[in-house]
Amino acid sequence: MSSPFRTLPLVALGLVLGGCATLDQRLEALASAHRVSVPPAWSASAQAARPVDAGELARWWRQLGDPLLEQLIDTALTAAPDLRSAQAKLRQSRATRDLAVANLYPSLGVSAGATRSRTGVEAGGSNQSQTLYTAGFDASWEPSIFGGLRDAATGAEADAAAMAATLESTRASLAAEVALEYVSLRASQQRLGIARANVASQAETLQIAEWRELAGLVTALDVAQARTNLEQTRASMPALENSRAAAENRLALLSGRPPDSLRETLQEIRPLPAAPETIAVGIPADTLRQRPDVQAAELTLKAEIARTAEREADRYPTLTLSGSLGWKALGLSALGGSDGLVRSLAASLATTLFDGGRIRSRIAVQNAVQEQALIAWEKSVLTALEDVENAMSAYATGRERTEARRRAAASAATAAELARAQYQAGLADFQNVLETERTLLAAQDNLASANADVLTAVIQLYKALGGGWQAVPVTTESDKS
Repeated sequence: MSSPFRTLPLVALGLVLGGCATLDQRLEALASAHRVSVPPAWSASAQAARPVDAGELARWWRQLGDPLLEQLIDTALTAAPDLRSAQAKLRQSRATRDLAVANLYPSLGVSAGATRSRTGVEAGGSNQSQTLYTAGFDASWEPSIFGGLRDAATGAEADAAAMAATLESTRASLAAEVALEYVSLRASQQRLGIARANVASQAETLQIAEWRELAGLVTALDVAQARTNLEQTRASMPALENSRAAAENRLALLSGRPPDSLRETLQEIRPLPAAPETIAVGIPADTLRQRPDVQAAELTLKAEIARTAEREADRYPTLTLSGSLGWKALGLSALGGSDGLVRSLAASLATTLFDGGRIRSRIAVQNAVQEQALIAWEKSVLTALEDVENAMSAYATGRERTEARRRAAASAATAAELARAQYQAGLADFQNVLETERTLLAAQDNLASANADVLTAVIQLYKALGGGWQAVPVTTESDKS
């Protein structure tokens, strides 16, 4: 291919967008007029694009090797309020689809009745009463000659499929959010541990300074500086504890539980999950097929195209067929006989001659809605590509930054130990001790943050690739016909 990019037409996302011939023509016209350039490979990936294992991607959190994280995600995927709300919306959308499909079929009813009447003497009658019994069947049907009802059903089916894809998108986002909050909690715990260790070390330094002041070897300035350094480290701990508590409470909410319900489960300090060395990213086209939000946007566009066709069908006549078959008799035993048989068949054809432009305006409104759906689909494709590129870049640079900060933390620990030993022996100035201790705290804290950032990039990459659900071909009833 001469171009460095290959084009991905609207209908090439792996979804079978069927329906009536008119709808197919509209989709083909949109596909030829609106194409999104999709690169053959990811620019941020330094490794060859390996095929993505769908099963592994669907449960990507198992690659992190943390059983507690797996348990939290599994719980959230069954009890999270957002997920239950999305499930209720899917049930509503499917019921709406069933209603629209039911409009394609005839309606049949049955009726029965009894009417008692009396003819008085004043009216020339015999002052006798009689009862008329009736029973029968009624049927009516509006055949979709110009496709209006059929397009409405197609749009409703696409809406239901889009809502199903939205549910899967919610599921994928929920798994990623739980993992991100879990990483935040473990990172806060780790940084709290670093701060506590530095507080203990700085308290020893303060004690050394106090001993040397009592011996007359240093002035009170060293003691004051040591105490200031210690209290500044202590002052950083409440913010870290607040961050830990917020992540814990958020995890409880995502699991459908009240705050503090996970305190006992999460109080044990554990290391961060291990980030995988490599992640299979596949090719961009595979990601677009995998992403449920892209599928939802495309199905929403299909629904709007169908609704546009439905609005345009209002320009044409509607045909209604109705009929009835029944019996009338003066006795129950006579019902069903040929003498009392009554039947009728009717047909009506109606069309609008003048409505002041209402139909035209409704079509114009729907065309604008369809255009918005098209733009939303294009944006979802571009956003998916951007998400993957950003996550891969963050993952690659994060690993480099982590290695550099690991070396810096090791050097800072050595420098702090040497400076304290030299100060205790009277061979170094106290300012060197303060500086190395501050550097050590910053280096260790930065290393903990860098480790958390790498895991965050891993989670965001899995989410961007469409992980967190099992991709299946999305079809609607009209696609099967």
